[in-house]
Amino acid sequence: MWKTTKKSTLPQQLRLTDPGVREQMEALPASQVLIGHGTDGQPVCVDLDNESPHVLVYSASGGGTSTALRTLTAQLLHHGGHVLVLDAKRISQAWARALPAVTYRCDMADIHDALLGLSVELKRRISHADEHGDTEDLPRLTVVFESAGHTLRQLARHWEKVRQAGDPKTSPAVNAYEELLFAGREVRIHILAGAQRFSAALGREHFSTVLLGRVTARTWSQAAPQVATVPKGSTHPGRFHTVQRSTAHPTQVLLLSETEAAAWAAAPQPEES
Repeated sequence: MWKTTKKSTLPQQLRLTDPGVREQMEALPASQVLIGHGTDGQPVCVDLDNESPHVLVYSASGGGTSTALRTLTAQLLHHGGHVLVLDAKRISQAWARALPAVTYRCDMADIHDALLGLSVELKRRISHADEHGDTEDLPRLTVVFESAGHTLRQLARHWEKVRQAGDPKTSPAVNAYEELLFAGREVRIHILAGAQRFSAALGREHFSTVLLGRVTARTWSQAAPQVATVPKGSTHPGRFHTVQRSTAHPTQVLLLSETEAAAWAAAPQPEES
């Protein structure tokens, strides 16, 4: 599927209006999302149920991290999922603020509380799965975590300020994030995290799909150590490598404008596959 030749090229840009793109997205089952196109126009996708429950996106500031997260988020909303946006920058996913299936949190105290609430929801879903034997009736819940490394550091500092005598030293919000990475897959909770640089706190080992854009060779070695040869980087807008297992697939990420993303997310939703 990933065969390339010397003549293989990536598209200069990939838009929803390009021939066949809309049809490709509609044809995907609810657990799959289109990341973009690879060489020879092959679709590059991720299956959250069977391949990678969480996706990590790295790129330097302005390199397309938020755009990539927007593309993935809109598709999951299109299929009837629920989304929690944790956005300390306040504007990175502003297109989704007014959507009924989206909860948006910006202030550090609110992000802290939202992660604690997710921890409670995780336990509720695990109990449900234990009781009923499956999770098919649970709505898919996606956490879009902008500037994740920076926010995790700020959460630790926030906890230092508000922690009372007798409280644990480690931020319970950071612990909740780690719990979600570890156990979220089994109960249809997924994390789409974006970061500008590598941080061990992100829990790289729990992300089976990593998108690497405009990053340094050092970030490559830290974020994708299983890739033997670091591919040549590119400053072309929307150009990433999708790392799955030990392979890095050159990818032109699908660009959805904010208007297109909101419209796609709110479009009539097919039944969950």
